[in-house]
Amino acid sequence: MPVSGIKLSCIFAFCILNFALTCLAQDIKEPNVAGAFYPDNPGELSRMIDGFLSAANPQTLEGEIFALISPHAGYVFSGSTAAAGFKLIKGKSYKTVIVIGRSHRYNFSGASVYPEGKFRTPLGDIEVDEGFAQKLLKQDPEVTFKPEVFSGEEHTVEVQLPFLQKVLKDFKIVPIIVGDMTLSSCQKLADLLKTAIGERKDVLVVASTDMYHGGDYQALGATDNLTISYLKNMDSEGLYYGLREEKLQLCGGFGVVTVLILSKELGHKKLQVLKYTNSAEVTGIKSSWMVGYVSCAIDTEREVAMLNKAQKKRLLEIARKSIETYLSTGKKMEITETDPVLLKEMGAFVTLNEHGQLRGCIGNLVAREPLYLTVRDMAVEAAVGDPRFSQVDLSELKRIEIEISVLSPLERIDSAEKIKLGTHGVLIKKGFNSGVFLPQVATETGWSKEEFLSNLCSHKAGLSPDAWKDKSTEIYIFSAEVFSEKEILADEPR
Repeated sequence: MPVSGIKLSCIFAFCILNFALTCLAQDIKEPNVAGAFYPDNPGELSRMIDGFLSAANPQTLEGEIFALISPHAGYVFSGSTAAAGFKLIKGKSYKTVIVIGRSHRYNFSGASVYPEGKFRTPLGDIEVDEGFAQKLLKQDPEVTFKPEVFSGEEHTVEVQLPFLQKVLKDFKIVPIIVGDMTLSSCQKLADLLKTAIGERKDVLVVASTDMYHGGDYQALGATDNLTISYLKNMDSEGLYYGLREEKLQLCGGFGVVTVLILSKELGHKKLQVLKYTNSAEVTGIKSSWMVGYVSCAIDTEREVAMLNKAQKKRLLEIARKSIETYLSTGKKMEITETDPVLLKEMGAFVTLNEHGQLRGCIGNLVAREPLYLTVRDMAVEAAVGDPRFSQVDLSELKRIEIEISVLSPLERIDSAEKIKLGTHGVLIKKGFNSGVFLPQVATETGWSKEEFLSNLCSHKAGLSPDAWKDKSTEIYIFSAEVFSEKEILADEPR
């Protein structure tokens, strides 16, 4: 080969090598926004975060924290909100922290996972959990490594890191930035994360997002309140389509949807909003550009199931068949049951929804007969006996979705402090007046405990709004296992 050919080959080889290196993760990923979104001086940054953590006063959760939803604006705007979540995990022994942000500068579909190396902040370097990252990569064509999305002024993962460094020790990170995602893509990423986590209890997930962006202060409050209601209910599908329809706003929304799916599939179904604010409240200025900030935590306290999937399916089948039989013949369906759990005396409510709207809801709080018969009878009553609605017509039944709430025994309490919103249903009783709210009412409405109890007294029990504070008022709590055809029978033809 001529000398010139050798030179050209070497130059070509060098160019290929240089191109390959630029496509690899950097050994040290330098910060993008230190000195802009947060101080680049280590001492100043450490003192700032210490101040935020010291002032934070989040509600204590009973279980360990599995996931946080945390804002990613400049610290002077959202640092106090972020601290509400990070304070809850201070000193915990997480070994891997998955941080999911969104791409602000580069448009792409799917998720980009940083595979190796270290991320640097003014407080030091954090190692990427290469083993965990590799369990996500090369599994799905939508989950790859795109180095460019971590470059420039991208900050959604980065701004979470100094907080993590201040509250945790000896941990590694899995940085993920998502682009445009279908609901199916969110599910796929959640599935990969679930498989990679396995049975580990030392993994924390942080979803990085801000909320409303815009100049209308009234819209800011209304939009963020609506978005928060979906978060409280952990309604990943409703949140996804609400974001697509632009009635909700989360700039890291697809990452949040993924985390909600992942959390529920791992059995973590309790989300607590720790703090909400917005740039107008922080600065005292209603400007032409305002942003909302929220901090949430999902804890690891798993629900103890009263029923397995087969038993839930059987009860839903009984409910639908009982309504169909009654509407066709005017008689209750004759049925026998051998499952010992369904033969237990348990209270239950049957709720009918049509196109997302309540169509009937009747139940027994106190167990009077075997569970399967309670469901049979309450299903018929919900269809024809709820005084708020006309009777369901047989031709209408195919449009009805059935939901069942199986109840634990009533427990009288001496203080409203013992009520856990979203976990407990409540029965209020005073004299001949009584009223009940199922546990899901709190998550569906977003009410505070006082609002929940005041509405229960006034709208359901016919009492004064503050009757729950009266010592002569009886307060009972119960838990409910709630399931629907949409959840249990989703993959089966009806």
